[in-house]
Amino acid sequence: MQTPPPPTERTEPTDADVEAFKQQLGRPPRGLRAIAHRCPCGQPDVVETAPRLPDGTPFPTLYYLTCPRAASAIGTLEADGVMKEMTERLAADPELAAAYRAAHEDYIRRRDEIEELTGFPSAGGMPDRVKCLHVLVAHSLAAGPGVNPLGDEAIAMLPEWWRKGPCVTAPPGTVPPGEGGHLETTQDGSGYFAARQTGEDGK
Repeated sequence: MQTPPPPTERTEPTDADVEAFKQQLGRPPRGLRAIAHRCPCGQPDVVETAPRLPDGTPFPTLYYLTCPRAASAIGTLEADGVMKEMTERLAADPELAAAYRAAHEDYIRRRDEIEELTGFPSAGGMPDRVKCLHVLVAHSLAAGPGVNPLGDEAIAMLPEWWRKGPCVTAPPGTVPPGEGGHLETTQDGSGYFAARQTGEDGK
């Protein structure tokens, strides 16, 4: 794409966001902290997840891509060998390698501001290789352009996945994003949300 989706404000999840997540991934959210990026269609496409899930399990992937259309397009890039090509370039291009290491450090810094996961890597193969483009794209969308060079590159290779409209639709009774509805939640010391109506923890 010529113009990547613009950065969006990090926001607390609404009832419609949680329902969209369930439809996007086919399961309830666990450890959900925030909507880290919102697709131009209005639905969430990246969520911020607590470094530890409600059961205490470490979860190093701070930014999780949820849009199935974006995920499918990224999967095509991975199948076409883009990760291998990027990893080879990291070994041959010191400037790119330094920028990618800085992205790795940014990812860990953002996660450590919530809770430190001692001994855990960042995500996506950073800082030495490319293991998952979905993670790199999610980081780029959440952090904005110029933070993760390979995430930015991958986004530029993608089609405008939102052009056909939202990937999911909120069911009746929920309030669409931007119309002021908020999930009735409690927030504990770890920062994740628990839905009162279902008793399930966020992401």
